Amino acid sequence: MRDYFYGYPRPDGQAGIRNYVLMLSGTLYANPTCERVAYMVQNTLAIVHPLGRCQIAPDLAQTKRTLVGHGLNPNAGAVIVVDHFKEQGCTADEIAHEIARSGKPVEVVNIRREGGAVNALARALRAAVEFQRRISGQQRERVPLSKLIYGINCGTSDVTSGLSANRCVGWVADRIVEAGGRALVAETTEMMGGEALIRAKAKTPEIARKILDMIDRMEQSILACGVDMRGSQPTGDNIAGGLSTIEEKAIGAMQKWGTKTIVGAVGYAEPIGPEPGVWVMDTPGHGGESITGICAAGAQVMSFATGGGHTINHPLMITMRLTGNRESWKKMGDTMEVDVSDMFRGTSLDKAGERLFNEVLDICNGKMTKAEAMREFNGFAINRCGPSV
Repeated sequence: MRDYFYGYPRPDGQAGIRNYVLMLSGTLYANPTCERVAYMVQNTLAIVHPLGRCQIAPDLAQTKRTLVGHGLNPNAGAVIVVDHFKEQGCTADEIAHEIARSGKPVEVVNIRREGGAVNALARALRAAVEFQRRISGQQRERVPLSKLIYGINCGTSDVTSGLSANRCVGWVADRIVEAGGRALVAETTEMMGGEALIRAKAKTPEIARKILDMIDRMEQSILACGVDMRGSQPTGDNIAGGLSTIEEKAIGAMQKWGTKTIVGAVGYAEPIGPEPGVWVMDTPGHGGESITGICAAGAQVMSFATGGGHTINHPLMITMRLTGNRESWKKMGDTMEVDVSDMFRGTSLDKAGERLFNEVLDICNGKMTKAEAMREFNGFAINRCGPSV
């Protein structure tokens, strides 16, 4: 079994599986400039969002942390941060300063400082062309699988998920951890009901307590809105797919974690440590917000398991989808990569898991996902922790 992939080594020791010039918007009003440059310059990608202004301090810090994390993600070979004017605590200069510590090329464009949108577009366009010429000659090199951070998520789960697709993702996570890599899981709301498994898998009682505290905080924040999470889950599509309780959903979802030890837990969009093993991130169950947090932590690739079918695709972290529901594969196969429904007809977990593992490595080596080929980028959303002000 392969214990390496061919990627783009970065100055900070990471390795990307893509080599994008990243147009990173610091605020809502910089979005059009980023989108225009990405449209005009080949292999250039725009990250845009509605935030960056009029946020309370913790929320603004979370927005900044998420944007910095995307700039640091090894799939970005160079970064241009675009700002409209100045939002203290989340300016393009502040974001770029933290990204520059990685050693990758970084440029700042401030629309007001440049004298307006036209001048800013011209400068950003020239910078993107120059960066593209600088990084486009870089060749893929063989790097150990230990360089991989494997993102893990699921959505539109049904009764097949915990029995097939999620188990395959866990199988792949085990192989990556055994090779010295890291698996990053999330979706705090989908851990409710699986607390006993967390206690059993955590490396220390302190790590288990940290995750259980995440679950409690999430539940309390939902109760504060007058809603009982444990009474509103599973969701409508989960119920339609045959899931009956939040405990059943949690245990099925946690099959993605595999059998290896949980070695650490982090907050939303925070970087994880270097220790091989399973890492847990505190995110909501909302797919876009969850996978955005995982990308910000440095994951290059994600397996997204789905029962009912899904089109989610993060623009920077390459997102491949799989299902164990044969009907969903027939209906949604144009946006999924792997069908493991043959597990219900006698195919072993080892055989189905190896099929997924090989697809993940092929994607790391440059093979496009279906959604990537169609530029179906719909999975970026920064989680918010407070109101607009």
